[in-house]
Amino acid sequence: MTAAPIGSVTDVHASRPLPFSVDWVGWRRWLGDQLDPHWRPGEWNAQQWLFTGDFANPRTTVWKCLTPACPSGLYGRRSRCAPCTRDHRASGQSWDEFDASFIPERGQRRGDDPEDCAVTRDGERCGRTALSNGVCLTHLQLWRDVYRPKGWDSAIDWGRQGGATPFPVPPSCSVGACGNKALHERTPLCIYHLRRWKKASGLGNTATREMLAWSANQPPFLSSHRFSLIELPPLLRLEIAYAMQHRDELGHNLDPRTIRQIVAGLVIRDTSLVLRDDHLGGLYETQLSPHAVFRQLAWSVRRGFVAFSGDDPWADTVIDLRAAGLKSRTRTGRRKQAGTADLTGIPQGWLRQLLRRWTEAERPSSNEFNRWHRGTVLAAQGMNRLPGGGAEISELDFTHIQAAFEEIAAARNSRTGKLCATSYRTKMLSCFFALLDFGRLTGQLEEAPGMFARHSSHRIPQEDTNEDEIGRAIPEHVIRQLDAQLDSFPVDAHYGDLDPEEVRAMFRAVYVVLRDCGRRPTEVASLPRNCLEREGDEVSLIWNNNKGRRMRRRLPIVTETVQTIERWQKIRDQVDAPSHSEAHLFPAATDVAGLPHLSWITLGATLRKWVDSLPELGSGTFDTDGNPLPFDKSLIFPYAFRHSFAQRHADAGTPLDVLRDLMDHDDPRTTLGYYRVSLKRKREAVKTLSLQVVDRRGAASPCSPLAYEQRSVAVPFGGCTEPSNVKAGGQACPIRFQCSGCGFYRPDPSYLPTIEDHINSLRADRETALAMDAADFVVDNLTAQIVSYEEVTERMRQRMASMPDEERAELEEAAAVLRRLRAGESRKLLPLTVIQQGKK
Repeated sequence: MTAAPIGSVTDVHASRPLPFSVDWVGWRRWLGDQLDPHWRPGEWNAQQWLFTGDFANPRTTVWKCLTPACPSGLYGRRSRCAPCTRDHRASGQSWDEFDASFIPERGQRRGDDPEDCAVTRDGERCGRTALSNGVCLTHLQLWRDVYRPKGWDSAIDWGRQGGATPFPVPPSCSVGACGNKALHERTPLCIYHLRRWKKASGLGNTATREMLAWSANQPPFLSSHRFSLIELPPLLRLEIAYAMQHRDELGHNLDPRTIRQIVAGLVIRDTSLVLRDDHLGGLYETQLSPHAVFRQLAWSVRRGFVAFSGDDPWADTVIDLRAAGLKSRTRTGRRKQAGTADLTGIPQGWLRQLLRRWTEAERPSSNEFNRWHRGTVLAAQGMNRLPGGGAEISELDFTHIQAAFEEIAAARNSRTGKLCATSYRTKMLSCFFALLDFGRLTGQLEEAPGMFARHSSHRIPQEDTNEDEIGRAIPEHVIRQLDAQLDSFPVDAHYGDLDPEEVRAMFRAVYVVLRDCGRRPTEVASLPRNCLEREGDEVSLIWNNNKGRRMRRRLPIVTETVQTIERWQKIRDQVDAPSHSEAHLFPAATDVAGLPHLSWITLGATLRKWVDSLPELGSGTFDTDGNPLPFDKSLIFPYAFRHSFAQRHADAGTPLDVLRDLMDHDDPRTTLGYYRVSLKRKREAVKTLSLQVVDRRGAASPCSPLAYEQRSVAVPFGGCTEPSNVKAGGQACPIRFQCSGCGFYRPDPSYLPTIEDHINSLRADRETALAMDAADFVVDNLTAQIVSYEEVTERMRQRMASMPDEERAELEEAAAVLRRLRAGESRKLLPLTVIQQGKK
């Protein structure tokens, strides 16, 4: 590769002593040999270390302004630069008229020379650049000193009248790749670079020798689609160029703006990315994109150094996740992002090496590795507290394995300080023991004594559930507060090439689907483009249960949700989305995105940023002084809306089997985990409903909360006080559950939906009986039950209607609580007789 001369790189400065020796000259030579001379043809100028992005290259994240004559580059498709937007507004033309006629002026806002000097004589025009008033510097001084006092008010008019002798065209600016003309023959810099020179050096126009030396390492004017490495120290210049080419091979796009920001932070630092310099690590922490790209570039340089030296000086304390082959969630499974895992939390060298060998052999996903890594760190910390710290394999015994177990069993959440979930701690413990099994299988723990092994007592017991602990559902009153501020979602309307209004429309549709449909975040993000199915007046959402591997599931949805999806679908049809997102309702941000649709990580981050930006949300609770308490915003995240969906239906009395189908669960016990009723709420509900109990005629028959609890499980349509039936748990009704005709029947308003369902069932049975020409006493019995149930429900409703609004709301809330509890009960509603074949 042909490049500008590179000076000595032997004097490299680090913020801390080097833990290993480096052949800097050999390292520089190796880097130069690795650089591809044909990298990015037409964009990369190796001689000048200059990159000029090609607007037509999809791997370069910069696009041309939509104005045909404008050369400016932008960072989003289908947009225009600020000057063109301003000029269009001032012109009063339509965009079509503006595009056909507008020609941007040459000017220094783009780093270009303005027009040539206006001085002309005998058809020959001055070749120097106009500096002010349309004329060059020399002619400007002549006009000001001599001709303006004589009445020539316009320097341009004076110059065009042949008032002075034109100068020849000066040589080009001495800065490489700068297309501008020098100020004049004695000053080798153009106007743009002369101003930079004066600012940098404090010297004037006459220091020619110093100007030439300074210009050797200066870039031309860098517009939005350009960057230059020439200002970097020689070794850093080579390292960044090598890293960019390596990153390009991994399939990343190249963003000139990000590289410019990185270069700006490295210009004054005479160091090397090999050194893992602490000062460099914090340069870009407040800049998300430069920080991420710099980490990737540094990773590439260090992997290159391993290839150059044949040794990995960081191997003992760090696992390079990309080099170890950790799997990605992308379509290819190939990991693009650089990343390392710090092993300094594992003091035992044998355990560090064991985790490294397992990682290289298994190549787990990032989530799986995180669980194994944390379990190993906790176990190492437990063993490290013992004498010797478990450093020698041959000295390990049962006390070390016990210490590791106790440390993992006591693991707490670093954010809340609460004990981690039993399932999570159990998984970490299983990972640690599986790691030891891997070590024995591969011979790495041959020296470990037999006492260093798992015992049957090493089990983490299931913690008792705190019945007063609230579930993960977002309360409905908090969701209403979110709905009221939906116009501000998302905070930053930037997503791929979508314009701000399209971004807002997309994320609002995502929010509504999350809120109303109760699907998992990944299922919402991956919805098919044609996700609505109509059958008569009913509209269903078509979605894929990827977790359960059940495709094209159907969920009935309400009109408001349908309208929101349809509005976004119309916009979606006009969106210039990535080609691989064609089949998805919510497209990916770019063509090179790993997933063909919106990432659930992006969804979570966008929701989190919005929620954190909102003013305080009310929790509906008060402190001891009566002051309202705020709602904890950390409890609002995409998956919580699924819990809210389940809680909402449970509160409405949806039967468990129906709710299980709505959630698309295999096991109803899974559904029960999505909503929760605290013991305190249950007691309050029982206390409220026990005062509203009526008899079979609808007359008030209140009872104590204890009596209510004793008979509330007896029969399906209310309470029962018949002693033999209560004793049998509701399985020994003498009159076969014809409750409405029984003097021991005690319903209350919490049973209203169930009773109404039973009335409808009785009506259907009566129609069937009439069609079968059943005996009159059968039809009369069904009719009498219908009338009796209708009377009791009507009287309960009348009593509720006569209550004050606040009291009635309290009653309805209590009824919803008890209905939710009953929905989760696994009891038989009617006694069944089991007949075994072959026995009489």
